[in-house]
Formats: sequence, C-alpha cells, structure tokens
Amino acid sequence: MTPLVRLQSRAAPLMRDNIDTDAIIPSREMKAVSKTGLADGLFAGWRYRTVGGRDPDPAFVLNDPRYANAHILVAGANFGCGSSREHAVWALAEYGLRVIIAPSFSPIFQGNCIRNGVAPVVLPADAVIALAVLVGADEAVTVDLKTMTVSAAGQEWSFALDDEARMMLMEGLDAIELTRKRQAEITAFRAADAAARPWVYLQK
Repeated sequence: MTPLVRLQSRAAPLMRDNIDTDAIIPSREMKAVSKTGLADGLFAGWRYRTVGGRDPDPAFVLNDPRYANAHILVAGANFGCGSSREHAVWALAEYGLRVIIAPSFSPIFQGNCIRNGVAPVVLPADAVIALAVLVGADEAVTVDLKTMTVSAAGQEWSFALDDEARMMLMEGLDAIELTRKRQAEITAFRAADAAARPWVYLQK
C-alpha cells in the first residue's frame, strides 16, 4: 500500500450521520471479491439517478466538479456502521479517498480502514462542522500523521491514533506486512521450537 504521512487535498463534505456500509457500497455493486473494480459502485444509491444506473446525480457532493479530485471526506457521526463488509473501505480507497474525518466510526469499519491504508480521523463534532464549512468554501485541508493534526485556513485540530495504526498507515503496511516486520523473531522462535519439539514439524 502507499504510505500516508502527510496529505493536503480538497475535502468533500458529506455531513450525514450513520452512513452505513450498504450506503458506501450497496450489495448489488459487490460483484467480485477483489479490492478492485469497486470505485464505480461507491455511494451508488446517492451518486446516480437510478438504481443500477451510471447517470450522475448532480446534487450529490462527489459529482460536484469542485470535489472531483478530493482525497479527504468529511462526514457525520457513526460513519461505516452496518455490516462489516471490507468492500466499503476498498471502494473508498480505489476511488482515491485516503482520509475520512468524522466525530466517530463503527469500530469494525475503523479497523478495516487502518488495514487498507485509509486514515479514520476522529475529531469533535464541532470541529468537524467547522471543517465542513471551510471545505464548502473551497479551503484545502492538510492531514499530518507525524504531528497528528488536521489544519485548514489557519485553524488546527489534534487527533489520536494508536501507535500500531499510525505505523501501519505511515509505512503502508497491511496486517501481513506488519507481521513480517517481526520475521527475524518468528524465524528464531521456529528454530528453537523445532529443536525442542522436533515431532511437531514435518520432515522433508
């Protein structure tokens, strides 16, 4: 995955609470088990005029030309609630959204974000509202994982991520790559264990 250290971008305001994973990507849009081919289905129920169609609804924020290249989404509370489908994060990531800023996230969705290179940034509700006003006025947003801050138009807010989540995002690691960082320890353990319990291991 591409590391995420500091991102400056336009941000799209989608100020609705309880945006669930079925809204993020409806089940009818999940036609494969891979991480690709999902971006067109992102927010399909809101983004297009008809169910299953691809005629853009100009009223939806991601169809606004001002937000065509936004890599940050500013949203309401409890973002990513509903089913645990990882496709929701895959669709967001493939579309190009690397940061979601909201007052709160569904815990499962939040974990899926970390494992797929999308930063779930929690800010107080009043800060998110203030940020939504700024991005609506075409202000760019900077998210910095080194300083753990979000800034726009001279204002700055701090956020928190646990050390492991922050490292995974900044180094572009998924769960398997995170485990491989301890490859030397794993190899040493297996060698010692094989010496102590050789009957456990298949002989070549």
